[in-house]
Amino acid sequence: MTKSQPALGVQDYVIILLTIATALVHFILIFPDPVFILNGLGYLVLVAGLYLPLPQLNAYRAQIRWVLMAYTALTVLLWVFMGARATIAYIDKLIEVILIILLWMKSQKAA
Repeated sequence: MTKSQPALGVQDYVIILLTIATALVHFILIFPDPVFILNGLGYLVLVAGLYLPLPQLNAYRAQIRWVLMAYTALTVLLWVFMGARATIAYIDKLIEVILIILLWMKSQKAA
């Protein structure tokens, strides 16, 4: 970690874990549908941008957090209108809602 990026806490590790979990669900859900693969990749890129120890990203971490929140909310919203109602989808939406809440809580601590 760089000096301007503090050590990761439990909440950060839970955010990383939930993001990877939802990315994996999107990878396997309707493989090889490119939309689901790109959605999963989007999650991984955003969480990497949020937590990788790259000093060039330090000034943008708050914005990346908000983009990840919006990206997750958009995914949930699109599922409401056109998603399959499978059990795994409901579990994934629960993961995503928890992810949004944790990211929002993290943004309040950072402010």
